[in-house]
Amino acid sequence: MNIAMKTGVAQSPESGATDTRHIKRNRKLRQIGHAILVYLLASLGAVVFVLPFLWMFSTSLKASNEIFIFPPKWIPETLHWENYTEALALMPFGRYLANTIFLVTGNVLGNLFSCTLAAFAFARLRAPGRDFLFYLMLGTLMLPLWVTLIPQYIMFSSIGWSNGFAPLMVPAWFGWPFFIFLLRQFFLSIPKELEEAARLDGASTVGIIWHIFVPLAKPALATVAVLAFIGNWNNFLTPLVYLRDSDLHTISLAVNRFRGMYGGAQYHYMMAVSVLAVLPVIVVFFLAQRLLIRGIVTTGLKG
Repeated sequence: MNIAMKTGVAQSPESGATDTRHIKRNRKLRQIGHAILVYLLASLGAVVFVLPFLWMFSTSLKASNEIFIFPPKWIPETLHWENYTEALALMPFGRYLANTIFLVTGNVLGNLFSCTLAAFAFARLRAPGRDFLFYLMLGTLMLPLWVTLIPQYIMFSSIGWSNGFAPLMVPAWFGWPFFIFLLRQFFLSIPKELEEAARLDGASTVGIIWHIFVPLAKPALATVAVLAFIGNWNNFLTPLVYLRDSDLHTISLAVNRFRGMYGGAQYHYMMAVSVLAVLPVIVVFFLAQRLLIRGIVTTGLKG
């Protein structure tokens, strides 16, 4: 005798189906509510981050007498596009742009080359002390820049590199710990069978890296390239330390110099220069956004 017969209450199939539908409906409503909350928080965060850039862009198109009016106008009555050309005429920004592109290109290529080789060695090659060296490398991430800045400056000054691009570019060709870690984790997720099959076919280690690991690691390599580009484009401290000649200055130093010379009275020019300085970073991020997200998501935590 079942429980329903003991209690004298029998549950019909229709009531059981109704309860199931009710549970599914409540679960779906909770999922919808959770999604709405997530999108609202994401939208609020996006507004918080976008508003300063919108205000900067709006100010760059205003006349000088419209900047501090209250309540502020987000859309000027007349768009003064000539603010950009007039601001660029005040300083040789073309030279600063060329210096920045040269440094960024060298650093991105150096990081891609050196970090790929080091990551493959830590992920695939067997050598005594490999894991110890890997953890020692990760330990350097805990050292702040200010700890190593003075010793590096003394070292580069002793060989005559204190006023040039070499101290800002050469270290990238010897690897960056975070990028090595990122690529190493991705390489660990690549099946070893592919590497073993390539070795049976007579492929060398360099051939395996170039023909197997590099094509499969495009999302991770794109992540390294974008992060290296943004970090070096916005780098201010190390160029300030090493570049004494104004002809060698980068965009970040040029913006700071412009602020000191004209920022106190020419805010519309200052905002125009700032928009031009940050625009390449925004363009690169949006163009590589899909690869950047794939690279971060598909990088495993194996090992």
